[in-house]
Amino acid sequence: MTNILVLCTGNSCRSQIAHGYLEHFTDGRKVKIYSAGVETHGVNPRAIATMREDGIDIAGNTSNNVLEYTDIDFDFVITVCDNAKERCPYFPTEAIKFHYNFPDPAKAQGTEEEIMEQFRVVRGMVKEYCEEFVKTNVES
Repeated sequence: MTNILVLCTGNSCRSQIAHGYLEHFTDGRKVKIYSAGVETHGVNPRAIATMREDGIDIAGNTSNNVLEYTDIDFDFVITVCDNAKERCPYFPTEAIKFHYNFPDPAKAQGTEEEIMEQFRVVRGMVKEYCEEFVKTNVES
């Protein structure tokens, strides 16, 4: 079993979107996806809505703290924001670490449509990253 952890600041948007896409792209493989934050902010309703637009349901996901997973032997840890990379507490793992600083759509301002468009832009970036990550790093 391959264990993958996606880590962000609050485990509400970027890491949840990545969690959904990694599960989607690894479907049928022996992979377990986890997502967590250095804090927990709850799953952002706009993240749920934007993923639903792409046919992926993350409504049942929970916002978890990285300290909940200290006993899991991860193969990969992906940080999706600089803050999480810098603030992540050390926990023993021999995981291969990856990092990509995606923009935070939760900080978007404007009308509801303008904010949702920022979520869609970030969703597209995360989707592309996750698809390439799986192709390159996860066995078929």
